[in-house]
Amino acid sequence: MSFTTVIKNEIAKLDTIRSSKISELSGFIRNNISPTFDLLVTENVLIARRIYLLIKELYGVSVEIISKSTTSIKKSPVYLIMLPLEKKTFILEDLGVVDKEDNFIESPKEYLISTNDDIRAYLRGVFLTKGSVNDPKTSQYHMEILLDYPKEAIVIQRLLNQFDLNAKLLNRDKGYMIYLKEADKISDFLKILSASGAVLYFENIRIVRNHKNITNRLNNCEQANIDKVIETAQEQLHYIEIIKKHLDVQLLDEKIKEALLYRERYQEASLQELSEIITMETGKKITKSGLNHRFRKIKEMALKLENREL
Repeated sequence: MSFTTVIKNEIAKLDTIRSSKISELSGFIRNNISPTFDLLVTENVLIARRIYLLIKELYGVSVEIISKSTTSIKKSPVYLIMLPLEKKTFILEDLGVVDKEDNFIESPKEYLISTNDDIRAYLRGVFLTKGSVNDPKTSQYHMEILLDYPKEAIVIQRLLNQFDLNAKLLNRDKGYMIYLKEADKISDFLKILSASGAVLYFENIRIVRNHKNITNRLNNCEQANIDKVIETAQEQLHYIEIIKKHLDVQLLDEKIKEALLYRERYQEASLQELSEIITMETGKKITKSGLNHRFRKIKEMALKLENREL
């Protein structure tokens, strides 16, 4: 079962007040109704049942639902919801789908989206028929609503952005796509739909993903530090070899000789580790900065000897 189906199944079971039911039903029907204004289609049996119950409760009539098999690879049936002819016009006018001349109304009536609760309900209805959300386990966070009518799309984008969701709108070949890409915004959108179970799932997966990303970054950082330590140590050993080639180590300054000998003895140690080792073994405290100063002198000495040879 897809994450989108999980969300839709959850919100298809919500119990809401009458005005919210009207707004939700309008959002669904306005974006699903056939050109003949008598047929609704969904692949989700719970959504079909919800539309059936909403129409029956709000308008006191039953609708006919026909299960129709498909030839698609999924082989899942689609559900055809037939509006009752005797009340079709009244229902569609009441829901702001058509005007008195049976012309389609391209954007929702204001009374359907006059309060925050009504807006949430309308968005639920729209999402039930036209929305989808990527599973957060996938590589990309993405929510989209694909609509047929430009004015409807503009209104939906505005409603989403009243909740500071930063929704974007694109004109696509198959319609008008409103989308969210930010994980925080998608989570907030699910809260707006009242899909609390989906929010918990989304946030749990998101926490795991973020934890993995942090762990990977730390591992990469640690590896980079190890590589840098090895590179620095190898460079220091190279300069030590130059010095040993030209000079008697025993004649060197005691501090320089000490750094040289300990670097050869502990070739993979970082400067911090090497300073701690020297301090512990000699009883004379030396800081990382102080040890680094000695190695700078070793480098200068080696480069002078090398240049003199050239």
